[in-house]
Amino acid sequence: MQNWQSAYADIMAVRAAIAAGDLPELAELLLQIGTREDNQWPGDRASLLKRMSELPEDQRQELARHWISRYHEGADTGVALSVMITLIRTADPGAELLEAERQERIERLSQETDHYDAHQLVELIRGERKAGRSLPGPFVAMVRRSRLAAYWSDGDPLDDILGELIEPVLNPGEAWADRALADAGTWGEPGRLLLQRLLAARSAKPTRAWERAVRALVAEIGPGTVRTAALAWLGLVGSPRTLPLRIRYGSDQEYDAYNADALRGLAWLASLVEPGQDTVRALGALVTSSLRKLPDIGPKSPKVANAAVVALSRTEGEAALAELARLSTRVVYKPTLKMIGSALDSRAEDAGISREEIEELSTPTYGLTTVGRGERAVGDATALLEVRGSKALLSWRTAAGRIVKSPPAAVKSAFAEEVKEVRAAAKDIDKMLTAQSERLDRQFLARRSWPLGRWRERILDHPLVGTLARRLIWTVDGVSAALDGTELRTADGERVSADPIATVTLWHPVGRPDAEAAAWRQWLEDREITQPFKQAHRETYPLTDAERTTGNYSNRFAGHFLRQYQFHALAAARGWTSKLRLCVDDVAPPPYKELPLWGLRAEFWIESVGGPQDGDLSSSGAYQRIATDQVRFYPLEAAHNWAHVGGGAYAQRAYWRRDGAPILDPLPLHAVPELVLSEVLRDVDLFVGVASVGNDPTWQDGGPGGHFRDYWQSFAFGDLSRTAQARGELLTRLLPRLAIGDRCTVEGRFLQVRGELHTYRIHLGSGNILIAPMDRYLCIVPGTRVGATDSGYLPFEGDNTLAVILSKAMLLANDKEITDPTITTQL
Repeated sequence: MQNWQSAYADIMAVRAAIAAGDLPELAELLLQIGTREDNQWPGDRASLLKRMSELPEDQRQELARHWISRYHEGADTGVALSVMITLIRTADPGAELLEAERQERIERLSQETDHYDAHQLVELIRGERKAGRSLPGPFVAMVRRSRLAAYWSDGDPLDDILGELIEPVLNPGEAWADRALADAGTWGEPGRLLLQRLLAARSAKPTRAWERAVRALVAEIGPGTVRTAALAWLGLVGSPRTLPLRIRYGSDQEYDAYNADALRGLAWLASLVEPGQDTVRALGALVTSSLRKLPDIGPKSPKVANAAVVALSRTEGEAALAELARLSTRVVYKPTLKMIGSALDSRAEDAGISREEIEELSTPTYGLTTVGRGERAVGDATALLEVRGSKALLSWRTAAGRIVKSPPAAVKSAFAEEVKEVRAAAKDIDKMLTAQSERLDRQFLARRSWPLGRWRERILDHPLVGTLARRLIWTVDGVSAALDGTELRTADGERVSADPIATVTLWHPVGRPDAEAAAWRQWLEDREITQPFKQAHRETYPLTDAERTTGNYSNRFAGHFLRQYQFHALAAARGWTSKLRLCVDDVAPPPYKELPLWGLRAEFWIESVGGPQDGDLSSSGAYQRIATDQVRFYPLEAAHNWAHVGGGAYAQRAYWRRDGAPILDPLPLHAVPELVLSEVLRDVDLFVGVASVGNDPTWQDGGPGGHFRDYWQSFAFGDLSRTAQARGELLTRLLPRLAIGDRCTVEGRFLQVRGELHTYRIHLGSGNILIAPMDRYLCIVPGTRVGATDSGYLPFEGDNTLAVILSKAMLLANDKEITDPTITTQL
């Protein structure tokens, strides 16, 4: 038989076998035809099954016995098994010999994410129904997912039968869905209808008809009951599956595709039933969980995240507004971030104030009553909240006045909800501190200023934001100042203006005298103040002679090889737009950052490295690594450059232009404001410093095929970037404070550490280690053993490489005490 054989030839061959009375030949012939045609019998081939069904009963039963015998032999797989089931059912509808096999098959398929053979699924469903048995919920779930995974939109054999599979309403196997099915079951018919309404949430926003129907069902069940249940369901979203599946592709952390619409409806439902702080917290967590990136997949479920944003935008009150503002600093998925921005803009417009002001005014205190401190009575005990650095510490004062870490047992038992809420508030503070720190860090390019009186009220004296603002440097009418005790003073101790209309901005070292920046660094270090991000110690990137020569582009960070996925995540976190490079025939612009307040767009040109032949692709077909090239600046309205994702030159070519924007030349670098140039190049330095393959201690051999050996060597121990240079300057001042300070010195590109066994040189850029005097490489992979070492006081947060360098130094200074065999065998 050939795949191209016509239906006419099949029909004639079957007729010949029937006329000859050769039933074994007929059985094999029909099996071959069905297998070849993927168990589909359309058009004229449908007559083959009809002709067989018209044979005498004894002949049909003999055919059925032939196929049953072959089925039990176990030599056939896949489509052939499905064909045999179809043929047996047609030949002898009363045959019960495949009963056990059918149930075993159903049980096995229930553990799959989906199944490609829709005809086999239909046969299994019909067989169980004929036997009078209901289908197992996990099997129904697999059938539903199979239809959603199909490539075609209509004409699927499952379409006619899916409408009859109404139970269970949700697919079981996810913790939240199992709980929802159980809770709704206790509410009777209204509960079942409510779950159906959640599944019907297929639009971008809830329709009036949907909301009206849901409100009616909520009223019938009881708003309090539904509210409690909805929060419990939301709390279980993202939990491990209760029914594990065999994953052929994708991830076991994905939402069930069929239940995703119900999750969207659940988010909207939560906003309808007396939403409070707990509701807002749950919706914010749903956004975060749904946008968490899964390997080779991307964000878990943007449509569920977007539904949660819609729910937050429809929720009145400062809590929802604050959560939207927090998410605006944490979300990097552009479509969802745009929705959040639109929601905040709408709120600001309704209030008649700016977007920046609405974010400032909405920042909650979470029970803090003074800057960094708050108390709440719970029974006869008192919960004490205190912000230290960027963390909230929760302790308890007993009735006897004793300070303890946990609430007294009697209080914990009698006031369980209150204790839970206080603990949740502490976690909320941690998340909001991170968000506010990032928001303040973005003020350097935001050109934000405040009258002194308003700044004190909203920033400096705010119970939560004040814990960050009081560790930063500001300018008051152009004079740099920081809070020293209760007053704003210069680094020299002079008081600054207290005029409430004086203009306050966030201080940046660009454009300030070097002596002033050095004075502030010393001021912070003398008081052991840790800034929430680099400010006084912030790297600056003035224009170099080489960049004056190139004119309109910078090659300062060209020629590096970066891990694409890590770069992609870092770029998104820093506000850049970057398209993941896949090994396909496509074009893309370079990663870019829009700076609307400056009328500029920065571009960082990159190129994909390797290909399928080099093993340089991920399982999803994305390039694992990219090479770096120029940094350029264009007017904001200029057309984007485009290049093939596999490599090639960038150009504003007409046939690649998708936005109709004008073709404009890049700006000369000397025309770019100093602050903008410095901050953009600082971002690029971060991308290279963190994502470079050169800082991977396990790549001494140059990675796959040794292709990157020379680059790894030059990066791992070569010249220092501006960030690494600043790291060395800081270590020179910090070493005398450390217990191992007398064993350490900064020498050129290295921190030299004198141990008991050897002297070690830790590179200030990559953190890689050489053993002197022969510069033998020592591989220590940062992990819990290294990272757990207390590196002591640091004047800013966020430099993980500095922390790793100090941790390695402390470990190696006491090298005789190292017990890890992966290290000791190298010493």
